[in-house]
Amino acid sequence: MSSAYAQNSEIATQTPSQGKPKAVDAIDVQKYAGTWYEVARLPMYFQRNCVSDVQAKYSLNADKTIRVKNQCMNKEGELDISEGVAYPQNDGNSQLKVSFLPKGLRWVPFSKGDYWVLRVDEDYQVALVGGPSHRYLWLLSRTPDVDEAVIEDYLNTAKAQGYDLSKLVRTKHIAEK
Repeated sequence: MSSAYAQNSEIATQTPSQGKPKAVDAIDVQKYAGTWYEVARLPMYFQRNCVSDVQAKYSLNADKTIRVKNQCMNKEGELDISEGVAYPQNDGNSQLKVSFLPKGLRWVPFSKGDYWVLRVDEDYQVALVGGPSHRYLWLLSRTPDVDEAVIEDYLNTAKAQGYDLSKLVRTKHIAEK
């Protein structure tokens, strides 16, 4: 176990926070880019039709924004894909605003959602993402299968940051098996 993992484990056992969740100070966007598999989530309206195989792919744009491509298998067994862009909101790139509207409508202020990296391991293999509202949360991994102890540790971080996990959904990955 790395020392960063152990330090984050200690943070995870602290008393739940009553204020905003805290994003990590900074992420290496180059290391964060690539494919992430959803391990668990707090249900979001836009994912209402996703039943399995949820993935997010991130890549860097020339203007320092991040291209976002989300996909999942829907109830009909078809692939749903949505593409958007993430805009950094802090110097460390750990707080982002994401919009999935068409390019011409992305200027609308209320059309962007918060995407805060709350925790990521030093090898960029597991990440916890949420926002200041505590209404949504994603546990992501570079592989569809994650050790249960790692999942519990990251979920403890979410609890310590004030997230109610009573409606947490664990994601199935059928196509990857």
